Amino acid sequence: MVNVTYDSSGDLIWSTSSASGVYNLGDIAWTLASTALVWIMIPGVGFFYSGLLRRKNALNMIYLSMMTVAMVSFQWFFWGYSLAFSESAGKFIGNLDHFALMNVIDQPSLGNPRVPAIAFCVFQLMFAAITPMIAIGAVAERSRLGPLLVFVFVWSTLVYDPIACWTWNPHGWVYVLGGLDFAGGTPVHISSGTAALAISLYLGKRHGYGTEQLAYKPHNTTYVILGTVFLWFGWFGFNGGSALSANYRATEACIVTNLAASVGGLTWMLWDWRLERKWSAVGFCSGAISGLVAITPGSGFVGAPAAVLFGFMAGTLCNFATQLKFIFRYDDALDIFASHAIGGLVGNLLTGLFAQASIAGADGVTTIPGGWLDHNYKQLGIQLADSVSGFAYSFVMTTIILWVMHYIPFLRLRCDGETEIIGVDDAEMGEFAYDYVGIEAELPHRQQYNNGASGEPQQTISASQESEQEKTTNVVSVPTPDA
Repeated sequence: MVNVTYDSSGDLIWSTSSASGVYNLGDIAWTLASTALVWIMIPGVGFFYSGLLRRKNALNMIYLSMMTVAMVSFQWFFWGYSLAFSESAGKFIGNLDHFALMNVIDQPSLGNPRVPAIAFCVFQLMFAAITPMIAIGAVAERSRLGPLLVFVFVWSTLVYDPIACWTWNPHGWVYVLGGLDFAGGTPVHISSGTAALAISLYLGKRHGYGTEQLAYKPHNTTYVILGTVFLWFGWFGFNGGSALSANYRATEACIVTNLAASVGGLTWMLWDWRLERKWSAVGFCSGAISGLVAITPGSGFVGAPAAVLFGFMAGTLCNFATQLKFIFRYDDALDIFASHAIGGLVGNLLTGLFAQASIAGADGVTTIPGGWLDHNYKQLGIQLADSVSGFAYSFVMTTIILWVMHYIPFLRLRCDGETEIIGVDDAEMGEFAYDYVGIEAELPHRQQYNNGASGEPQQTISASQESEQEKTTNVVSVPTPDA
């Protein structure tokens, strides 16, 4: 049991039968506030994904964001936190010393001894929850929802927890090697982006891939902007909160986070403008997120001038990386691999170049040799090793999980053709994101399945024809109280 008193400055003095220490209330408050900021990012991902899809599949992405919070919260309590952050962990994964959060409340955190482990635990929970949500966006428009509950639990255990352990646990091999990853370039973004690629390859292409059927515009750009607002807002806690202290380093992390997002958004939008001569809100939002992804690993290590380059390189390279799905013909509907895996790689490598000991030491505690700017030239190699290991491990383990579930019939992720036609919202949830959903425009798609099965020539319908049909045909309406 913890005994608590306060000193003259208001700091919290704790003691147990075997140890004692001092917790700083300001650091605890900032960590808990950052926890709330990161939480709001998770439905932000749901809204962002929802807006990019078709109307008939809009609701399930928002639902999945909340389902993921719930499932990972249980997993983190059950054994996730212990596997990632147990004090006697191995090089690759922890143990069950803190199974069901045993002995967590009465000790300081691994990240900052002035913050209790229980506060650090709930803060890290938000990182663990958002990561699988980013990845499962790859199931868009063609997955059963039930098996995703199992997938999220298993993936968090076998993929996220080990990578988080080897990156942030003082016993992890990347940590010991000297890898610099302030807030999750590899554990969050490379792992989720690469998992999304594995999911896309496993599920295969949506019906109509390569035709104008899938040349649709996002059904709700407002949702895309709203999701970006939640993400950008929450990222101040994501990166700034990773300092685990209300200090200069946290302030610097917030400065570079906002700057990289701004430059990334402008860069992506300008690259799109050169092709379409349109000022795309979706392009700006995509670029802002790519900038946020890239600055994540370096946010506690690099200065503001470097953040401009982080944003520009992410906005450029992630934009061009969206063409990889056409070159290699995989159906990543939401460009998760391009934005998160490539963005995380860009951020990791740039951190190896521009990390500065003076920035990291702004908290008065951290000491690092820095990157190339500080003439520590081996840091780039360490960052590359970290990135490649995250890519490989996440892709291989995710693929194994998917195929094991595939051979358990009730756990297969891919939905049937009928569900894909009418939409996952209706078929799997019986609910819609709106009080009406057009279906007549989708009926020719059902005929295509029938024609394909009978060997007859398949009909096609263009995106413009589909849009026109949605305007002129009947819709399914949900009665209102006034009806």
